[in-house]
Amino acid sequence: MIEKEFESDMLYNKIVHFYIDKKNYSKEQANSIAQNIIKREIQRRKCKNLQCGHSLNDHIRNSETCLVLECNCIKFAK
Repeated sequence: MIEKEFESDMLYNKIVHFYIDKKNYSKEQANSIAQNIIKREIQRRKCKNLQCGHSLNDHIRNSETCLVLECNCIKFAK
């Protein structure tokens, strides 16, 4: 199974609109919160193998291999 691609722009917009519309935060506060959440999600979706560091979109979970040709990541580090 290939990991579903992470759409950061879509998530960013949803977060900003949520905090502005529902929580009545200022535009600057909502942008700051959204940036922090997006950074955290990008880090969470990276391979934890220090030699690899590619996005999990470039990995096949079932065979635990990286799809990038010049990568020596053979096994997921959890």
